[in-house]
Amino acid sequence: MKEIIAGTGLAVVIFLAIVGVNVMPVVLLAAVVLFFYYFLQNQGLVRFEELGSGVKKPSQITFTDIGGQESAVSELKEALQFIIRAEEVALRGIRPLKGVLLVGPPGTGKTLLARAAASFTSSAFVAVSGSEFIEMYAGVGARRVRQLFADARKKAAAQKHNSAIVFIDELEVLGTRRGSHSGHMEYDQTLNQLLVEMDGINAGCEPHILLIGATNRVDMLDPALLRPGRFDRQVQVGLPDRHGRRKILEIHTRNKKLADMACLDEVARATFGFSGAHLESLANEAAILALREDVAVIELRHLNEAIDKVIMGEKLERKPSQAEMERISTHEAGHAVMSEVLEPGSVSSLTIVSRGKALGFMRKSPRDDQYLYTREELEKQIMVALGGAAAEDLCLGNRSNGARNDFSQAWELAREIIESGLSELGVVHGEDIPPAVLYDECKKILGAMEEKTCHLLDEYMPVIKTLAFSLREEESLGRNRFEEIFASAVANG
Repeated sequence: MKEIIAGTGLAVVIFLAIVGVNVMPVVLLAAVVLFFYYFLQNQGLVRFEELGSGVKKPSQITFTDIGGQESAVSELKEALQFIIRAEEVALRGIRPLKGVLLVGPPGTGKTLLARAAASFTSSAFVAVSGSEFIEMYAGVGARRVRQLFADARKKAAAQKHNSAIVFIDELEVLGTRRGSHSGHMEYDQTLNQLLVEMDGINAGCEPHILLIGATNRVDMLDPALLRPGRFDRQVQVGLPDRHGRRKILEIHTRNKKLADMACLDEVARATFGFSGAHLESLANEAAILALREDVAVIELRHLNEAIDKVIMGEKLERKPSQAEMERISTHEAGHAVMSEVLEPGSVSSLTIVSRGKALGFMRKSPRDDQYLYTREELEKQIMVALGGAAAEDLCLGNRSNGARNDFSQAWELAREIIESGLSELGVVHGEDIPPAVLYDECKKILGAMEEKTCHLLDEYMPVIKTLAFSLREEESLGRNRFEEIFASAVANG
C-alpha cells in the first residue's frame, strides 16, 4: 500500500511538472511531512528487544543466582506456576495472573528477579524502562506501549515459546496517578494504553503474556494499575537480612579468591542496611584493592576498607593541619569510647583518613540486625552521636562545626522518640504537634542526653586521649587493634 501511494504521488508530481505547474511548493511540503512522519515513527517504533542495556541473555540468570530474597523468590515462583502449569490452572477454573509488581528499594534485585522468571518459565523476555515511554509528542508513548506488547508476542513466536514476560522498570514514571501532570496529557494517554493492553491479555491465547513491573514508589502509582485483574500480586523485595547478605556475598565472590571464607560472616554482620547492589560493589572494590597491592587473595582488611569506600567514598588527598588532626582524632575517639561503653563490641573500625565529605569516621558493627528500638536504645544512639562534640569540649575546651551532622542525627533521633509516643508527651501524631512544643521537647531530651554523655566521658578521659594519640599515629584502627588499645587504656586509667 505504501508503495502504491508513493508511486501515485510521484506520477502526479511529474504530470503537473510536464503541464507547466510549479511543483516546488508541493515537493517541499511533502518533504517536510515525510521528515516528521519518519521521525515520529522512529521515536515510537523502536524495537524493544534492543532496549534495556544489560539484558542480553536472560536465560543465564536463574533464581540460584539471587541471594537474600527467599520470600520474594518463593512468592514469584508461585505466580509463575500460572505459566508453567497453564493447562492444570485452566481445568481448575483459575484466572491466570496478568501482572506482578516488584516493590522495594533500589539495588535489591528486582531486575534480576524478572530475568530469572523468564529463565524459570522458558519465556521470551522483553525489558524496558518507564522513562522510555515519555516523549513531548502526543501519542508516541501510547504507540510504544502497543509496540512493546507486539514485540513480546513476535519474539515469543520467533523463539518458539508459549509465553513471554514483559518487564517494565521504573514503573512509577509510566504509571503515575492520572491528573498529576498538569497540562501534559501524554502521560495519561500512555498509562491508558498500558491499562488497555493489560485488559487485552487473554489466558486462552498464545503466547501468554505476563507483565512484571518494578518500582520503589508504589505510592505514586495510579489505583487502576493496582486493582485486581491488572497487577494482581505485589511482591516485596526488601533489603536483605544478615543471612541474606552472607549468601549475596558468597554469590559475588564465587569468581574471586578469598583468604578465608569465614571472613564473609564478619562482613555480613558489618553491612546492615546494604542492598545487593552495595554488596556487589563491595566485593568488586575489595578485589580492586587486592589488585593494587598485587596480592593473590582478598583478605578481611580489603573487605573492611571496601565497606568504608562504599559508605563514604574514595580516600581524599587533602591533609588537615596538626591542630585539626588532634581535634578530629579526639572527636572520633569520643564516638568510639561512647559506643563501646554503651554497647561493648559495637565498634568495627576507626579512622581519621578523609573520605568524601567526612574528615574521620567511626563504623559500628551491630551484633544483630535490629528493626525495633526502645527509648533507652534510641537514647544510647543519641549519646553516641553527641560523643564526638562532648570529647572535643572536655579535652580541648571548645567545639567545632565538625559535629554538625552528628547534631542533625541526634535531633532526628529525638524526634523519633517523640513521634513514636516514647516521650513525656505520650501518644501523639507527628504532624499535629505544635512546632514550639516539638522544639521544646527535643531540646529537653537532647539536653538530658548531653549532660549524661559529658558525665560518662569525663570518667574515660585517659582512654579518649590514649585512643586519639594512637589514631594520629596509625590513622586507622581495626576492631582487634581498637580492643587492644581500649583494654590497655582502661586497665592503666
